[in-house]
Amino acid sequence: MGRFAGQTVIVTGGSGGMGSSHVRGYHAEGANVVIAGRDDDAGRHLAAQLGHRALPVHLDVADEDHWAAVVREVEGHFGPITILVNNAGVQNPAAPIEHTELHTWEHAFSVNVTGQFLGIRAVTPSLRKGGGGTIVNIASTMAHVGTAYYAPYTASKWAVRGLTKTAALELGRDNIRVNSLHPGVVSTPLINEPAIPGQPAIADLYSPEPFAIPRLAEPSEITRLLLFITSPDASFATGSEFVLDGGLLLGPALQPETDNAA
Repeated sequence: MGRFAGQTVIVTGGSGGMGSSHVRGYHAEGANVVIAGRDDDAGRHLAAQLGHRALPVHLDVADEDHWAAVVREVEGHFGPITILVNNAGVQNPAAPIEHTELHTWEHAFSVNVTGQFLGIRAVTPSLRKGGGGTIVNIASTMAHVGTAYYAPYTASKWAVRGLTKTAALELGRDNIRVNSLHPGVVSTPLINEPAIPGQPAIADLYSPEPFAIPRLAEPSEITRLLLFITSPDASFATGSEFVLDGGLLLGPALQPETDNAA
C-alpha cells in the first residue's frame, strides 16, 4: 500500500513544478493528497489525472481565512491532516537592494514566510488531533548565503530557518516534527522562466559546471528526500535542515586533470 497509506498530505503550490512532483510522490505511496494553490485549473487537472485520493483546493497561503477554510474542507473529506508541505514560494525579479520596490519585498515575505507561518498555525490542531504528524518547510540554499540581486527571496528563506526551528521546539512534545528542506537549483518554471517578462531566467545566468555535480536537480530528486523526511525512517529528525544541492554550497569542485601525455 505504500509508506503513507491512509495519511493525508497538504502540499501548497501543489500544481507547480516541485509541488506537482511532491503530490505525485505521496499519491503513489498511498496518501490522500491535497493539491492546494491559486491555480484552480491546474489543480483540478492534476487531481483528475491522479483520480482517487486527490483533492484540489483553492488556497492563497498569505490569507488566514483561506487556510481555515482549507483545513475544514480537508478534515471533512479525509479526516485529520498528517503532513503539511509548505512548498509555495515566489522569486523576486533580479535587482540590487537600492532599486528593489517595497511591494516586491513585502510580496516575497507574504508568500515565503507568512504563508508558512499561517500554514503551521492552521494545521497544528488537526495534526494534534490525529496523534501527531510532520511539517516540512521548503527553503533554499539561498537561506545559507547572501545572493546579490535577490535580497527579498534570500532574506525570506533565511527567515524560514528560524520559523522551522521555533516550531520544532514548540510542537515536539505533541509528536509533531518540523524540518526544512533546502534545494539547490532545480529544473522548474521558477528557474527556467523569467520572474518578469523581458528579464532573463535564472537558468540563463546560472551554470552548474563548477560544482561537484554539474547539472540542475530534477524535481523528483527533491521529492524522494521529502518522502524520507516525512516517513518513520526519519523519526528522530526535527528542527533539521536537509540540503540537496549537488555541492553548490561547497563551492567550486576540483576539476579533473587533463591528460596531456603524448
